[in-house]
Amino acid sequence: MPMFELDFKIRHACALGNISSDFPSIRILKWCNNGREVIELVGGTEKDYSRAVKTISGITDVIEEMSDGYKVHLITRTCSCGIEDVIGRSVEENGLLPMLPIVFRKGWEYHRIIALRHDDINTLLERFKDQSFFPVVLRKVIFNGFSGSSMTFTADTLFSDLTEKQMDALLTAYRHGYYKLPRDSDIQTIAAEKKVARTTFQEHLKKAENKLVGSLAPHIHAWFHLHGGKGKQVNEWNH
Repeated sequence: MPMFELDFKIRHACALGNISSDFPSIRILKWCNNGREVIELVGGTEKDYSRAVKTISGITDVIEEMSDGYKVHLITRTCSCGIEDVIGRSVEENGLLPMLPIVFRKGWEYHRIIALRHDDINTLLERFKDQSFFPVVLRKVIFNGFSGSSMTFTADTLFSDLTEKQMDALLTAYRHGYYKLPRDSDIQTIAAEKKVARTTFQEHLKKAENKLVGSLAPHIHAWFHLHGGKGKQVNEWNH
């Protein structure tokens, strides 16, 4: 019997949804393990980031903050699921599997869920109706992917921010053994072979590395905390 995938968006009163309305240029992503939350802010200006982080810090205990200039990552001491996650509770109580992250954008809350039976989807939508919630179904298809972990992410998540020159620099460095231990080459040699200035090649490479690490960071943090890691241990690596 096939499983089904349902993508939907919904509006309801919740802190992150309200913040996404106040800062429409920012996309907010949330991972949770029922203990702590990893919150990522993407797409806004530096001023918007600062104001949004201040607002989030006013409603939850943020124990760690990181930024690479392109996005902001926050770790909270506790999660808010038991307080205001009406949608998430409805999903789980109806026997459906939520796939993280939950995305908040312009007041909308975006969910992806996996259902073992199509009837479970109908039951969930009826429950939303009874609760006076009116979800917009974005996609409903037979699921044939991997559901073993909510920590899956796409190539688009990792690479969409990279420019062509940054990707080329990263791949060239890899082909020349730059990432081997010990290294087979250095930036000066690689740049000379490509007939570009060392500073130019280094700039493209470092930007590519920074963007990749920035894209991976929320997944690493979520995985770390999901498997019993403590914020103190993460902080020790920052010194």
